[in-house]
Amino acid sequence: MREHTGEHVEHQEHDHAQHEDHGGGGESQQSDHQGHGGGHGGHGDHVAMFRRLFWGSLILAVPTVLLSGMFADLLGYSLPDVPGLSWVSPVLGTILYVWFGRPFLTGAVDEIRARRPGMMLLVALALTVAFVASWGATLGLLPHDLDFWWELALLVVIMLLGHWIEMRSLAQTTSALDSLAALLPDEAERVEGDQVVSVAPADLRVGDVVLVRPGGRVPADGKVIDGSASLDESMITGESKPVRRGPGDQVVAGTVATDSGLRVEVAATGDETALAGIQRLVAEAQGSASRAQRLADRAAGWLFWFALGAALITATVWTVVGTPEDAVTRAITVLVIACPHALGLAIPLVVSIATERAASAGILVKSRLEMESMRTVDTVIFDKTGTLTKGRPAVTAASPAAESGLDEEQLLAYSAAAEADSEHPLARAIVRAAQERDLQVPRATDFTSAPAVGVTATVDGREVRVGGPAMVREVGGEELAATDPWKSEGAIVLHVAVDGRIAGALRLADEIRAESRAAVEQLHDRDVQVVMITGDAEPVAAAVAEELGIDRFYAGVRPEDKASSVAELQGEGRKVAMVGDGVNDAPALATADVGIAIGAGTDVAIGSAGIILASDDPCSVVSVMELSQATYAKSVQNLVWGAGYNLVAVPLAAGVLAPVGITMPMSVGAILMSASTVVVALNAQLLRRLDLRPRDLTG
Repeated sequence: MREHTGEHVEHQEHDHAQHEDHGGGGESQQSDHQGHGGGHGGHGDHVAMFRRLFWGSLILAVPTVLLSGMFADLLGYSLPDVPGLSWVSPVLGTILYVWFGRPFLTGAVDEIRARRPGMMLLVALALTVAFVASWGATLGLLPHDLDFWWELALLVVIMLLGHWIEMRSLAQTTSALDSLAALLPDEAERVEGDQVVSVAPADLRVGDVVLVRPGGRVPADGKVIDGSASLDESMITGESKPVRRGPGDQVVAGTVATDSGLRVEVAATGDETALAGIQRLVAEAQGSASRAQRLADRAAGWLFWFALGAALITATVWTVVGTPEDAVTRAITVLVIACPHALGLAIPLVVSIATERAASAGILVKSRLEMESMRTVDTVIFDKTGTLTKGRPAVTAASPAAESGLDEEQLLAYSAAAEADSEHPLARAIVRAAQERDLQVPRATDFTSAPAVGVTATVDGREVRVGGPAMVREVGGEELAATDPWKSEGAIVLHVAVDGRIAGALRLADEIRAESRAAVEQLHDRDVQVVMITGDAEPVAAAVAEELGIDRFYAGVRPEDKASSVAELQGEGRKVAMVGDGVNDAPALATADVGIAIGAGTDVAIGSAGIILASDDPCSVVSVMELSQATYAKSVQNLVWGAGYNLVAVPLAAGVLAPVGITMPMSVGAILMSASTVVVALNAQLLRRLDLRPRDLTG
């Protein structure tokens, strides 16, 4: 309905001026695992691929291991004397190496080309050495104890399992760019003479005139040439209140005309629109973030050089002190043992359990890199609207005039009665405030509304009017002096008149979440700087920042400037996490070291972020930090266990204790390998004890 409005005045007072009907107004991470798996498709494709490879390899690995002569000797059982049985392990082992080991072999080639040795090269080295040595032993060219078919089979199965778990944890659930594109309407209504023709937005050209109906989205950037409407621009600008746009005003593609129709002359289409600019920012930021190096790869890279160096030294020393056969045997044993089975599961197991634990606490981890980075964050940027606040107006103060004879509760009750028949958000806020205070609201009659003025109703036999500055002028009154500080803070101010005299005023503002103060306090306890960024006016931002104790804020910020603000803080040497919920936050979410989306927000914000909070509680950000620290600690512990196996097993396999008569057979190496894997698995399970429930200090 079309009710009271006033006028847009200084200090960003949005009174009832912004609405004809109520006079109020007032960023996926791409794969960080590129090259792993020998493909460049999406994570969903990798999950399916590694799942198929794992189960296929497991089926072949069982007979390969059980029919391996070396494995039979290790466990002390005898293989049946069946013709051709000795060839089962070599044949199946070859299939395991060539087909099921292909992701690691192609991944190793990628790492060699990039001159960045990592897990893939380390695994491929062990597989290739085991494959060549095993065929040598099978054909009698090398000693029998170099028959590693069972070791090759187990290595393929364990590594495929680790990568399946890892890819499943990295699978992304939304697409930021698709969500951005979805903001545009499916059809645009182009005015052609006296007719209106439906066309695709892509067919619009600069200079075309389009019709935007009430509730419809603007299909392209342009200028209003006819009509006036309140536009919801929060998806683009972050401004929490609809903005009045009339002839001559610029409008942006994707925004919504909430109440009236418009005719817009198209000024930009396609890649030239503001929405397309946001898409480019998100894509660029996400693309640059995908080049980060993972902790496990770095450890594997170190171990690769360690294993290669140890094998060369072993071969050299045994050539001098022993025989060429001893040198070959020891060098091959070192290279096979050097591949840490536990290391292949160390990080994937931790990530999988941490992701599962997070999900049960309402935290969706899309990017492991961002989760890992969260522990080092020293600055958290919160978007204001919809994150620190609820994104809806609420009555925050009531000031009755001294001569009215009313108290605050009576003033609010009269106002709620007059607004009861209105569906406007400001009217709903007044009615909701009266209900929350359990006030007895009288029944109103004779309800009327006037555009740009306000509403009028009869309450308890008295005429009650609620509106902005235009209503105050109509009754011949003056705005209360008590409202001056409210205006300076950018609040919405509504005056109430009873029987033709100003009886008081109401202050309305975007409602701050009760948990926001607790979130700021907990972050300060961790020596984390808290920053607020918003498209709202500076007085509004300053008031919220002061109330919550926020360290610094950016106000009146456009989407591209939000990303720039993040970059500015990063330029100061800060590790930045961005928390937001709208399209306007997407570039900043993707640019930040860690992007955190409120789950109640838009798909594009969720798509741009690496971490998603299912709840709207800002305290959950602290839970993300705790999870990051715990996950990193377990990862490091597992890496120590996994690498520790190498530090012990490799020197023993090389024969450092041979002078005193002690050499490590492969059977002992296998036991150490298994023990290390079990320890890593059990240690990762301890993450399940972590309590991630937000600690709200407001109560």
